[in-house]
Amino acid sequence: MAQVLDIAIIGFGEAGQTFASAGAWGQQAKVFDRLTDDAQCRASKLADYARVGVAGCDTHADAVAGRDLVISLVTADQALAVAETTARSIREGALYLDLNSVAPSTKQAAARAIEAAGGHYVDVAVMSPVQPAALNVPLLLSGSQALLAKHRLAALGFNKPRVIDGPVGRASSIKMIRSVMVKGQEALSAECVLAATKAGVLDEVLTSLDASWSEAAWSDRANYNLDRMLVHGSRRSAEMAEVVKTLDDLGTGSDMSRGTVVRQAVIGALGQREPPETLQDKIASILLIGGQA
Repeated sequence: MAQVLDIAIIGFGEAGQTFASAGAWGQQAKVFDRLTDDAQCRASKLADYARVGVAGCDTHADAVAGRDLVISLVTADQALAVAETTARSIREGALYLDLNSVAPSTKQAAARAIEAAGGHYVDVAVMSPVQPAALNVPLLLSGSQALLAKHRLAALGFNKPRVIDGPVGRASSIKMIRSVMVKGQEALSAECVLAATKAGVLDEVLTSLDASWSEAAWSDRANYNLDRMLVHGSRRSAEMAEVVKTLDDLGTGSDMSRGTVVRQAVIGALGQREPPETLQDKIASILLIGGQA
């Protein structure tokens, strides 16, 4: 068992419970979860503390005070508020590891609060579901104290922490932008199969997708996709507008497809009938012509 000293965990949902249990952190980990302030949830959360064997605290300040390492594992909407609250109690020189899935600008704001109080803030991006990976979950770390944080995480039992050169926000940029594809595909899949089922054509749609699915690298896929959008975006936007009408007629939802109408139209309107050859040149031309460079 890795030796753990002076650790505080703020937020004790699935991630906190998984990590503390897998690492056998036990009573060396002080924990606070705001649900203990809710009369309806308190008993359940106290039971979580007992089951995992951690030292539950009645207040945020009790958990954080004097700790060398603070790990924030809360919901995205609470990440900045938790950092600001922690700043009131954090020990000077303590490491604050923000593992929450939030925008780089949110993490930068949280870092300002922690560092103004004398703590050291590290941006940590959790790059896969915590179950079943547990301590094998890939972690990306950025910020001036990322290397120190990597060593501390390894001491806690984490097997895959990796430092990304750059300031606070760089690690979370990778996670957030990757989610455009990962979570976007999930949403597109839902929109597609719900409508296909309602229309009674699910098997045929899935068979057609299997026949056309490319196993090419993402860089090649993106290059091909941008090529099609630059040349045919306006026409495809009009076709997607009819897709939206189809989904609306079925009543299964069309939010993702509505966004596709707009994105195809914007890129198609750039008027590049002979797009650049490489992905990087296509991106550069879209940003320049589109006024986003």
